[in-house]
Amino acid sequence: MVEHIERQTKQKDAIRAALADCEEFISAQDLHRRLEDEGSRIGLATVYRQLNALADAGAADTIRLDGQQLFRLCGDDGHHHHLVCKKCGRTVEIDPPSESWLRKVAEGHGFTVESHTLEVFGLCPECQKR
Repeated sequence: MVEHIERQTKQKDAIRAALADCEEFISAQDLHRRLEDEGSRIGLATVYRQLNALADAGAADTIRLDGQQLFRLCGDDGHHHHLVCKKCGRTVEIDPPSESWLRKVAEGHGFTVESHTLEVFGLCPECQKR
């Protein structure tokens, strides 16, 4: 059996640290811009590759908003979902709906549940006031 060993690199560490500094979801382009502003010389393709690797490994959450894929490290290792403001990007982690509710909705339409994701998009209180 061959064991997979993941290499740690300065670039990977810099990308993960920059993502950890973001409280909200962020696009690869915006994260790349932040890294450049901080003096890091990391290619955009490397940023995309590392962000997708983090998402594939379950270390980062990803959503699609306005046609863009956005990424975020979440501090909670438990199963959760998000409320996301479509205007400013503010993100709040929320508890998942009950499994019985999910099964009932799926069964009502003749489906089974293999997995689920739930992201709720709207306007946060501050953006509603504007």
